[in-house]
Amino acid sequence: MTEERTSRHALVFIFITIFVDVIGLGIVIPVAPKLISELAHVALSDAARYGGLLMFVYAGMTFLFAPAIGNLSDRFGRRPVLIASLLAIGVDYAITGFAPTISWLFVARALSGMAGASYTTAYAYIADVTPPEKRAASFGMIGAAFGLGFIVGPAIGGLLGQYGVRVPFYASAVIAFANAAYGYFILGESLTRERRRKFEIWRANPLGALVALRRFPFVLGLCGVIILMRLAHDANPATWTYYTMLKFHWTTADVGYSLMAIGATTTVVYAWLTRVLIPLIGEVRAVYIGLAAGAAGFAGFAFSAHGWQMYAWMPMFALIGLIMPAMNAIMSKSVGASEQGELQGAITSVGSLTSIVAPLAMSYLFAYFTSVRAPVYFPGAAFLAASICLVLAGVAFAFVKPEPVNEPLAAAAEQET
Repeated sequence: MTEERTSRHALVFIFITIFVDVIGLGIVIPVAPKLISELAHVALSDAARYGGLLMFVYAGMTFLFAPAIGNLSDRFGRRPVLIASLLAIGVDYAITGFAPTISWLFVARALSGMAGASYTTAYAYIADVTPPEKRAASFGMIGAAFGLGFIVGPAIGGLLGQYGVRVPFYASAVIAFANAAYGYFILGESLTRERRRKFEIWRANPLGALVALRRFPFVLGLCGVIILMRLAHDANPATWTYYTMLKFHWTTADVGYSLMAIGATTTVVYAWLTRVLIPLIGEVRAVYIGLAAGAAGFAGFAFSAHGWQMYAWMPMFALIGLIMPAMNAIMSKSVGASEQGELQGAITSVGSLTSIVAPLAMSYLFAYFTSVRAPVYFPGAAFLAASICLVLAGVAFAFVKPEPVNEPLAAAAEQET
């Protein structure tokens, strides 16, 4: 009972840490395009290209350093690595807020990407303190923290943005530093010394991490699904603000409200539906449902003719939140306790490799199909491409032929009778 209570408290700490971290991210999203336009002296459509390049730098650094972050957490514990990552995020926001030129934004993004944010270590932390049969629900809790953060963050960002495009970045820096202080004083260590392993440089780089995954062919096969899913996923952060501002003439406040709505719908999926639906239908079926619903949602965004239709498609799109909690649960059951950090680092590295390409591809699709050079004016091109990627991810998932690692309750009940 004491161990279960400690685990529950640790999960609450991780939830609050991620929640506060995402608030900082959500604050800056509505105003980032205007800051880029101001520093680069370009129009909103062209600012999307710079936005894609900034995401490219962030993803590239994460790809290179995420395996090292994961392996460091396997060697020294989750807590110090998590706190250091949060401090780096704070420095990133501070540099961005005071940036005199566009070049400083790239410096800030590189630093943030090198730190790997806090998510890789947070997933490993959850795997440490959660039994295998409950991991899908616990991984879903991080998604719920994301959703809630995107309810609160964009609302604050939209309001603060009225006082200047840099003000939200100052606020985010303060939040990130406060979050690091919270982790220092409150968060306990989840990885006991006897479960740690030595740091090996050959495993702490992207190539080494992928080579290490060869010992788990099933996990390696799922990497193709993750790549396609991340290609689709990055259409939203790469183009949402630009798309809605250009097509529907939304203000920063309007963008903030829309992100709040997305955050609310995805929070319902992560916080409630993952706990109810995944145990009922199994993790494999949950992945298929998430992929199909996400594909439909992206297609709906692409062809929306009015702003209210974006809201109408959000509940369908939110079911994409079933995918990664179920996938993480499936994969985490395939490795030992001392390798969870390495696994999450490798998964993050694979996702980040995709995110090197995705922001550039999606932002350039948007820029091209809103320019005079395009054969047809179609601002939703990136969203349609994302929908196609999720359909292909479903096909790839079927070829991997995953075993149902978490049998549906209905089947269990039939066996008992």
